[in-house]
Amino acid sequence: MKKLIAILAIAGLGLSAFAATPKKAVKSAEAYKVSAAESKLNWHAKKIVGEHFGVVSFKSGSLLMKEGKLVGGEFIVDMPTLDATDLQGEYHDKLVGHLKSDDFFSTEKHKISVLKIKSVTAGSAANTYNVVADLTIKGIKKEVKFLATVEVNGNTVTAKADFNVDRTVYDIRYGSSSFFEGLGDKAIDNLFNIKVSLVAKK
Repeated sequence: MKKLIAILAIAGLGLSAFAATPKKAVKSAEAYKVSAAESKLNWHAKKIVGEHFGVVSFKSGSLLMKEGKLVGGEFIVDMPTLDATDLQGEYHDKLVGHLKSDDFFSTEKHKISVLKIKSVTAGSAANTYNVVADLTIKGIKKEVKFLATVEVNGNTVTAKADFNVDRTVYDIRYGSSSFFEGLGDKAIDNLFNIKVSLVAKK
């Protein structure tokens, strides 16, 4: 009986010592707020007989960093700011008006588009990440994947990404030869390119 009591007492001391050992603090992710004025989103769309370039402004967003590494983020795009940069005058106004119409992005009904990061893994090169995200356009959410380059400089994070988006999965089918016959040289590519350059600060 005495032997059993001694064993229990030793075990109790061991548990007390373990409980008294302070746990190592786990650093939580830090949010860096996107500077809309310093960030850019450029788009590039092609058609059989030409191409167009333009920009859209960010409304807000944040990058989540943990120990200097990208772990998440969410970005809101201000769709009524959609603009074309390759045209001027009447042709510019006609193109931008058409892009904002229900044939394309319906910017009056759907004023924002949202990109929300779901997962991040390290890329093969320094400061690169394989990103999986949900992209919502016209209220339709679809998964996209792309490579991002992210660098930390003091209290500022810069991020760049370049990827293609299939507009038809967002119910933007105007001029698509996948859905309409006989378009000839009026056909517009289903894919359009997005180049993102973000500046985010604590």
